[in-house]
Amino acid sequence: MEREAELGEFLRSRRARVTPAEAGLGPGDGVRRVPGLRREEVARLAGVNVDYYVRLERGSRGNPSDSVLDAVARALRLNTTERAHLFALARPGSARPARRAVPPQRVRPSVYRILEAHEPLPAMVLGRRMDVLAANRPARALYTDWAALPGPSRNMPRFLFTDPAAREVLVDWAAGAAEAVAHLRLYQGRHPGDPLLADLVADLSVADADFRAWWGEHDVHQHTFGAKAFRHPVAGEFTLAYDLLGVLDDADQFLTLYTAEPGTDSAAAVLRLGAVSFVDG
Repeated sequence: MEREAELGEFLRSRRARVTPAEAGLGPGDGVRRVPGLRREEVARLAGVNVDYYVRLERGSRGNPSDSVLDAVARALRLNTTERAHLFALARPGSARPARRAVPPQRVRPSVYRILEAHEPLPAMVLGRRMDVLAANRPARALYTDWAALPGPSRNMPRFLFTDPAAREVLVDWAAGAAEAVAHLRLYQGRHPGDPLLADLVADLSVADADFRAWWGEHDVHQHTFGAKAFRHPVAGEFTLAYDLLGVLDDADQFLTLYTAEPGTDSAAAVLRLGAVSFVDG
């Protein structure tokens, strides 16, 4: 039932974001009681029975075919990530259930060596729920000393929403935090019933109004590369590019590497992260 409710909420959130004009239906008729498209309009655009689409949103979906899901994705103008999320929610067999806690993730020694070799630039390994599994010294200096935190606190969304330092160090905190929430939504579709995710969402929903609002929007996003601007108390202001590289033997483990354009002020600034000291020396 949890997955079915999530499917309905996701479909309603996407439907609300498509205007009749964007869907090629014209301005519509009269006063609209709902934002975006009506259910019957989605059904018409997708070429499916209205009652069937209503049941899909309500969770009584049966086993929708690929063609039906593709048609609904087109009608709702879903992007590639959103389409994959729709399939994961609509097909119980398309995602791995996680009804109980799974064993902790481990980082291979060779991956630790990659982190060390990447210095003086930051590098981290992110795992399930964006847990920070490992981080080199520049990454600890940039964000927080992950190694000094208790296990459940070694999590990027928890840092973003509960540590005041996050809003200081990230120049565009809102964009980075909203992106993290959208990543958690995508993870939820792939790992329904993960109890640690449920705990994380519950904690952050209580702790932060922005998290509650963004979680309710049902956005999904898979960030694989980009750039972030930082404002660091020691290193100053600088911008780093980042790339996420998958670890082949663990689909939920990503190596996050930060780089700076050679010869720029950012390349010089990031070197100053080395001046940050830690309790462990």
